[in-house]
Amino acid sequence: MKQVTAALCAGVLGIAACAPVPVDQVPTPATGPYGAAQPAPVLTNDGTPQSAARMFVSVMRRMEPAVERECLQRRTQPINCDFQFVVDDRPGQEANAFQTIDATGRPIIGFTLSLIAQTRNGDEIAFVVGHEAAHHVLNHLDRKAGAAAAGAVILGSIASVYGNNPDAIEAAQRIGASVGSRYYSRDWELQADYLGAIMTLNAGFDPINGSRFFERIPDPGDHVLGTHPSRAARLAQVRQAVADVQSGRVR
Repeated sequence: MKQVTAALCAGVLGIAACAPVPVDQVPTPATGPYGAAQPAPVLTNDGTPQSAARMFVSVMRRMEPAVERECLQRRTQPINCDFQFVVDDRPGQEANAFQTIDATGRPIIGFTLSLIAQTRNGDEIAFVVGHEAAHHVLNHLDRKAGAAAAGAVILGSIASVYGNNPDAIEAAQRIGASVGSRYYSRDWELQADYLGAIMTLNAGFDPINGSRFFERIPDPGDHVLGTHPSRAARLAQVRQAVADVQSGRVR
């Protein structure tokens, strides 16, 4: 069995905390459509740290092979599919999950302790894992950087037409970078919800039940240049992914 370590160390993301969570990876049995696995055991969080930790580790055992398999099958560039899962154990951090890569290009998926504590069951943790892994598979990190660079160039160029004030141009470039990266983010979030739902299914979890986590966080609505789509749009995207899997029409 492959030994997977979930840890957050100073050498990975510049954060001093380091909370290793060793996980023995087990193969995911593929029996359903599109490789969907047999249902995972029911995993719930009773509100204790011990329960949350057991749930998290159990989910990782099934999700890790599922996301790596999907990454290898779907990648359109030679990206690294050897995911590492990490936990930020610093006190006082708000509920959050994130995706990034380390200096070698290895994908890192991180969770704060407060997010793990707030999830009620394994389906919710699994869906968060799938969503963040999907951002890597779909190359959203690089695409976001490219959109930000394009926005900075465009707005900086417009500012230069109205004067050669370096401070004004620099300010315009910062605004342009922010606008450029945010303009596409709602579509990317929905893409990650769709692929993340498929990964969740393939590990034997229920992404529709998992996506109910959205119902307990503030709804961003559908604001212009908002970084996340509305709750209704995200829930609909997850239902569509499940329907596509069941009908064999997966995108």
